[in-house]
Amino acid sequence: MKISVLGCGRWGSFIAWYLSRQGNQVTSWGPEDSPSYEVLKNTGRNEYVALDERIALTCDLERAVREAELIVISISAQGLRGFMQRVMQYPVEGKNFVLCMKGIETGTGKRLSEILVESGVSPANIAVWVGPGHIQSFVQGVPNCMVIDSENEELKISLVERFKSDLIRFYYGNDLLGTEIGAAAKNVMGIAAGILDVLCVPLKGPLMSRGAREVARLIKAMGGNELSAYGLAHLGDYETTLFSHYSHNRMYGEMLARGERFEKLAEGVATSGAMKLLGEKYGVDLPITKAVYAVCYGAGDDAARCKEEIGKLFRRSTKAEMYE
Repeated sequence: MKISVLGCGRWGSFIAWYLSRQGNQVTSWGPEDSPSYEVLKNTGRNEYVALDERIALTCDLERAVREAELIVISISAQGLRGFMQRVMQYPVEGKNFVLCMKGIETGTGKRLSEILVESGVSPANIAVWVGPGHIQSFVQGVPNCMVIDSENEELKISLVERFKSDLIRFYYGNDLLGTEIGAAAKNVMGIAAGILDVLCVPLKGPLMSRGAREVARLIKAMGGNELSAYGLAHLGDYETTLFSHYSHNRMYGEMLARGERFEKLAEGVATSGAMKLLGEKYGVDLPITKAVYAVCYGAGDDAARCKEEIGKLFRRSTKAEMYE
C-alpha cells in the first residue's frame, strides 16, 4: 500500500519507519523549513530512527497527498485545522485518513476527527491510532498494545490487519469519541504526575484512579461510553505518560514545579484548556484538569502555584468515590 505520513517529527518519523517495515511503500513528508525535516534530509536519521531506502522523504505536500492511498497525519494537534486547509487543496476523494496524534482543539473543544469532518473528509474515511508506547522502547524491540478506532468498521478492521505485528498488538476501538477524549486527556494527567514527582508527594495511585474517573464522567456527558476511560487510549497509556522519563508531558510538569521551562511540545498544556472548556459546556466536574490548567496558565511563581493547587484538591468537599 502507498502510505504518506504527514509530519516527520518524533512520532511521525517512527510511524514511517514502522509502516515501511510492514511492507508498505511509505512517503514521509515534512515542511521544508522545519528542523525535523532538515535533520532527516541531511543525515537520513534523527535521534529515534534511521530512514532506509524504502521511505521517500519529501517536502512536497501535493506529491505526498496525490500519491497516497492512505494518509497518516502526525503533527501538533493545535495546528491540524490550518494544516487540513492545505491538504484539502489536493485530490483526497476516496482516500482514508489516520490520525496518529492526541489532543483537543482549544477554543472550540473539537475532537481531531471532528476537525477533519469540518474540513470536508467523510467520517467513513477517518480512523485514529492511539495508545501506549514510546518510540525509544519500540525501536529497541519492546512490544506494546495500541488501539485503532473509527466509525467505519470495515476501515478499522482492515487497518488493524495491515498494521499489526509482533511489535504492536492492536485492538479494535468501539467508541471513537471516548477513544479521542481519553487519548488527549492522559497528557493532562501526565503533567500532574510530573508535578507530584518533584513535590515528592506519593499520589500517583490516586491520580490514576481519580484522573480516569473524571475523564470517564466527561466522556459519558459528551455521549460516549464512560468505560473508554479505562481502556488503552487513556488508563492504558498512564504507565507510559505518568512514569516514563521519555514522557514530554510528565517532564513539563516536573520542570514547571521546579520553576523551569520545558522547550519541547507538551500537548497536555493546550489540552487542559480544551478540557476545561468541555467541562464547563457539559457541566462536568474536572478538578484535576482545572488544577493542571491553573498551574500551566496562572501567574506568579510556578513552584508555589503547583503546591497551592495540590492543596486545593485536598480541601475540596467530601464526595462519594463514584459520583457523577
